Amino acid sequence: MSAPKNLDKFETLVEIIAQLRAPDGCPWDREQTHASLREFLLEESYEVLAALDEGNSEKLCQELGDLLLQIVLHTQIATEAGEFKLGDVMSGINAKLIRRHPHVFGSEKVKDAAEVSHNWEAIKQEERGADTSLLASVPGQMPALSYSQAVQRRVAEVGFDWPDTDGVIDKLAEEVGEFKQSAGEQKAEEFGDLLFTLVNVARRMGIDSESALRQANQKFYRRFSYMENLCRQRGVTFATLSFDQQNALWDEAKKGTKG
Repeated sequence: MSAPKNLDKFETLVEIIAQLRAPDGCPWDREQTHASLREFLLEESYEVLAALDEGNSEKLCQELGDLLLQIVLHTQIATEAGEFKLGDVMSGINAKLIRRHPHVFGSEKVKDAAEVSHNWEAIKQEERGADTSLLASVPGQMPALSYSQAVQRRVAEVGFDWPDTDGVIDKLAEEVGEFKQSAGEQKAEEFGDLLFTLVNVARRMGIDSESALRQANQKFYRRFSYMENLCRQRGVTFATLSFDQQNALWDEAKKGTKG
């Protein structure tokens, strides 16, 4: 079987996936199902996020290709099972984009991006139906911080929000106090409330909580690895150092690493 040409065409990717799934194609690709590919779809999504966090456009280009592979592979599996075809996927998303942008493809007028976002949520609610919760379509499988930010953003679009950021900051201070006073099983509940309010503060300030925490994790990793390298260079074991000595190393790491 000859390799397809025109590698810069979307149709070529569709053709390659179909060949891989054909009877004389790849044994691994042929045995995949929607369920077996779940972990790969999630992994590729996180790799796209990692490339975005790094600001690496070359890596982003590659990772978007890997994510697109997952989309086309799922579509091919669905086509073989008679569930839906690629044309159904394309017509669905195209119709949705047109329907949710009446200010571009219709006569509606908007003044700014905030009004576009508000109208978007209103249109989505119409699509869901009056008896469906505004929050029903937020995937429960999302990371907890992302889910929290998503549900808070949705309810804010219908007016359920603090009038200003100061009110949220005051609420944060209140939650800290309740956490300090809690005990036993209640401690975990109060900690959850504290995190939820922190996410609300971030949302109000235009900060993506998930990205902010990922960056903090990466910063900690860089600094701790730097400390480990210092210990190896000096012939000492980190675990045997006193707390003050470890903190002194931490200060060195902060000065010796970016961010």
